Amino acid sequence: MSKVIIIMGSRSDLEHCSKIKSILDNFNIDCALRVASAHKTPLKVLEILEATREQDVVLITVAGRSNALSGFVDANTAHPVIACPPYSASFAGGDIFSSLRMPSGVCPLLILDPEQAALAAVKILSLADSSLRNKIDDFQNKKRIEIENDDAKILAGG
Repeated sequence: MSKVIIIMGSRSDLEHCSKIKSILDNFNIDCALRVASAHKTPLKVLEILEATREQDVVLITVAGRSNALSGFVDANTAHPVIACPPYSASFAGGDIFSSLRMPSGVCPLLILDPEQAALAAVKILSLADSSLRNKIDDFQNKKRIEIENDDAKILAGG
């Protein structure tokens, strides 16, 4: 069974992760939330990754500040990793730079919006699951209809 594992650097990231999980729930994707830190509990991160070795999973990492979690996870797994760090006004949002530059051979995808991170995970999983592909098609069609309806309302003067 395909699933997403969201690894957050600390419990303070739970609200951000809940937004991701909510979208995944709408697509009926099994999702596990975990707390593990690349700095404070690196062996725990490795244990989580080892447990996923033979599974079809996408990993989403959520960590602010230095965001070592995303690079650490990506460097230690063959699974797709999506970094979705929470926005921080500290340093005028400069924390994001730790997610942009990774060492050679380390390549987590970076998506800032929780909904978009969830959708990317669903699209990755849909490569091997045609029912998910159909759900993505339905989702995109609903978005198109919303735009067409909004345009019609504007044209009608509303």
